[in-house]
Amino acid sequence: MNMDFDSRGVVVVYLCTFAVILVNVVFCVTNPNDFKILNDFRNGLENPELLQWPSKENDPCGPPAWPHVFCSSDRVTQIQVQDLGLKGPLPQNLNELDKLQNLGLQKNGFSGKLPTFSGLSELKYAYLDYNQFDTIPGDFFNGLSSVQVLALDNNPFNKSGWSIPIELQHSAQLAVFSCTSCNIVGPLPDFFGKLPSLTALKLSYNNLTGKIPESFRDSMIQILWLNNPINGGGMTGPIDIIGTMKELMWLWLQGNSFTGSIPDTIGDLVSLKKLDLNGNKFVGLIPEGLANLDLEELDLNNNMLMGPIPKFRAANVTYSSNSFCQSTPGVPCAPQVNALLDLLGGWNYPAQLASKWTGIDPCVGPWFGISCNPKGQVTIVNLQKKNLTGTLSPSLANLDSLLEVHLEGNSLHGPIPANLTQLRFLRLLDLSGNNFDPPLPKFRDGVKVITEGNAHLVANVIVGASPPSIGPFPPLSHSPKPSKGLPLKSPSPSDNRPTLSDTPPSPETRSGSGSDSNNKNTVIIVVVSAASAVLILLAVVLAFKSRKKTKKAAGTTVIHPKDPFNKDDIVKITVLEDPMMYTTQSGTTTTSSGGTEGTQVIDGNLAISTQVLRKVTDNFAPENELGRGGFGVVYKGELEHGTHIAVKRMESAIINSKALDEFQAEIAVLSKVRHRHLVSLLGYSIEGNERLLVYEYMSKGALSRHLFRWKSLKLEPLSWAKRLNIALDVARGMEYLHNLAHQSFIHRDLKSSNILLDDGFRAKVSDFGLVKLAPDKERSVATRLAGTFGYLAPEYAVTGKVTTKIDVFSFGVVLMELVTGLAALDEQRSEETRYLVEWFWHIKSNKGNLIASFDPALDAKEDIHESICTMAELAGHCTARDPNHRPDMSHVVNVLGQLVETWKPFEESDEYEGIDYTLPLPEMLKDWQHEDTGDFTGTSQDSRGSIPAKPTGFADSFTSNDAR
Repeated sequence: MNMDFDSRGVVVVYLCTFAVILVNVVFCVTNPNDFKILNDFRNGLENPELLQWPSKENDPCGPPAWPHVFCSSDRVTQIQVQDLGLKGPLPQNLNELDKLQNLGLQKNGFSGKLPTFSGLSELKYAYLDYNQFDTIPGDFFNGLSSVQVLALDNNPFNKSGWSIPIELQHSAQLAVFSCTSCNIVGPLPDFFGKLPSLTALKLSYNNLTGKIPESFRDSMIQILWLNNPINGGGMTGPIDIIGTMKELMWLWLQGNSFTGSIPDTIGDLVSLKKLDLNGNKFVGLIPEGLANLDLEELDLNNNMLMGPIPKFRAANVTYSSNSFCQSTPGVPCAPQVNALLDLLGGWNYPAQLASKWTGIDPCVGPWFGISCNPKGQVTIVNLQKKNLTGTLSPSLANLDSLLEVHLEGNSLHGPIPANLTQLRFLRLLDLSGNNFDPPLPKFRDGVKVITEGNAHLVANVIVGASPPSIGPFPPLSHSPKPSKGLPLKSPSPSDNRPTLSDTPPSPETRSGSGSDSNNKNTVIIVVVSAASAVLILLAVVLAFKSRKKTKKAAGTTVIHPKDPFNKDDIVKITVLEDPMMYTTQSGTTTTSSGGTEGTQVIDGNLAISTQVLRKVTDNFAPENELGRGGFGVVYKGELEHGTHIAVKRMESAIINSKALDEFQAEIAVLSKVRHRHLVSLLGYSIEGNERLLVYEYMSKGALSRHLFRWKSLKLEPLSWAKRLNIALDVARGMEYLHNLAHQSFIHRDLKSSNILLDDGFRAKVSDFGLVKLAPDKERSVATRLAGTFGYLAPEYAVTGKVTTKIDVFSFGVVLMELVTGLAALDEQRSEETRYLVEWFWHIKSNKGNLIASFDPALDAKEDIHESICTMAELAGHCTARDPNHRPDMSHVVNVLGQLVETWKPFEESDEYEGIDYTLPLPEMLKDWQHEDTGDFTGTSQDSRGSIPAKPTGFADSFTSNDAR
């Protein structure tokens, strides 16, 4: 025996062999204490049989070793029981397995108190995630000197919350710490930024507060998840430190309250692939460096970002619900907007202004503190006592029509820009109560500069004798009236026009005398008052004439354009005769005389006679029935001129408060939205117990007919190209409802039977009876459960709370139906495949199984496999269990748009032969008009841009003189 070479191993082998041969007794058993702990582990479970550990053997290390147990010599080093469905507590002496290196307990039902891991100095990997442990001991992390991965996600530790102990800072080899949904509270521990090996820190769905610690500066972390605090609020402060973390690849900060601008240095994070800043309070411009990053995913939704939208290099980017000046990427802001945004930037984009300074025109909309003249030029900036900090930007001088600037009572500092002296029409600059530094620039005569309360400036400086005049009434638009200012002065004698000035005066008209001034003030005020009286009288007379001339004829015809620019694409309908039906919600009667007298409107929709609808549907004849639903029956109708309509009739047996609510909801929503992929409501009727809705007719019916019943209805199966177009059409309609309409709507009942097809198999979303308004574009709304099983998102089915993401889930189910040809829920299918989403999630990760699931009606050739798989992958993302992991509909549109065949130019034709395209456009138009009509003044009757001789809605007696 060679004792110098692994003597213990040789001895053990020799003794074991000897013992087996001679006395048939095994001496090389597992360490007795390790065996005891494993036995305690088994005995504490509710279902120990799932372990398949032999009950009569006492040697887990073997041979043969027990299932899921791994040893080195006689010591247990690994236990791997992940996803076995085990239930029960763990033995509290588990840390006595002091040679344990790898512990895999994830995805079971372990519960109770988590035993301490104190002293497990050789433990490298611990996966305890997705269990039900309710307590974590305070000394759990003590002595874990070798640990590299700690996964504790989705355990309801310490119901009242707990903080990560500082003892974890000694785990210098820790590379991954993951504890999402763990009830962690308080600030983010700063030692995480100092751990030398840490590459992934995942702390989503907790209640972290405070700022990102300074210790994270230059950290080598690659994955950082701090998103979605459970109780709202979350982390705060700026994220400038993020720009120094050069190794970052995945950053999730959504759902917090981070503030300030996105740092310019974020463009230095060249390894970054996924960035989510949704739902914070970020302000300012999007850095150019961020736009140039090659990201896979970028989410900037629901912030207060301003300025233009850059052209992003990111593959998938969303940026809705911000304060951008334009809606199209790459389009710059107007010069006045740029000047004001630079001004705001000098004050670090205060939130109270960033949320209100939005849009393309500071003279229109919610631009707080900004006033303009009638020509749309900014004349007054009135932001006194707004707690502004920072410096005064020289860009203020780019507003060259400025008359007054009120910045008193803030905390501004730094120099006063010298270029403000170039403002030709400035009459007042009030900077009192700030901390500006000298020197004070020298302004021209007539400018009053107030600097009282600035410690370093001479108080209340007035340069010049009197300010310039702009007439008696400064043209304010929509902002608070300045509390400070100058007495109103009259025009000078050299200006003998007794009218209000639309623009600041020229330098030649700035001097004047006091007596003439007073007289002229009187003249101008009298003229303005008289003009106002005349205008009011004129309005009354015109209204009386129009009202007198308009008579409501019984059964009048209404022209309802489906396309407002196409005179040939109209629907003519007879309106209801009962005048009580036309009373608006405010109690007044609305009449429109735009070409057809007697048109009555409620909330923008036409009330139609029930008698007319009976006539066009042959008294709701059974042969005109198009379909049935929870609301009632839909009938096909044909108007006199051949136009087909669809009439939805509520059955009297189901008329109750819920049905009436859905009826009113459908009218309310469809009167507010109009989109080419949403079915248009043409009118409605309410008479007695009759409740009728009139829609445009969709000849091919519901998508469900073509997916699930095409054989019995003897229809052609849908090709893949048609399915792609249908998916994209629906996505665009839903994107409009969620993000692009003037309000954000949640459909709540999106399904294949509510998707209708026209002659060309283009799709429109229908049935808006369950639609809910989504406040703030995205926040959740608590509501009673409604919708269709098979399409319901899990969080909606459990809590009743909705966001737009429940529609995304339903859309994902529709995508699965398009791919497989199977209905969302079918009790006739096997239990495994009955619920489409659940079955699809099991097979989608295996490409072979996925291809086998394709709808046989597609007869899918290999050339479209990639396209179908892409849609299947998108369906999986849309139906993610966590709503925050589902994409927005804007992202869905981007993905599907790339699958649909791109546009290709046609071959050259001779239709436009003879046109010289090298000529300037005005010359081409002159040549065309001369050849076509010989008349340069007339306009074509067929031109959609033609201007009518008189706008609709005015009485016949109304002339151009009246207009003047």
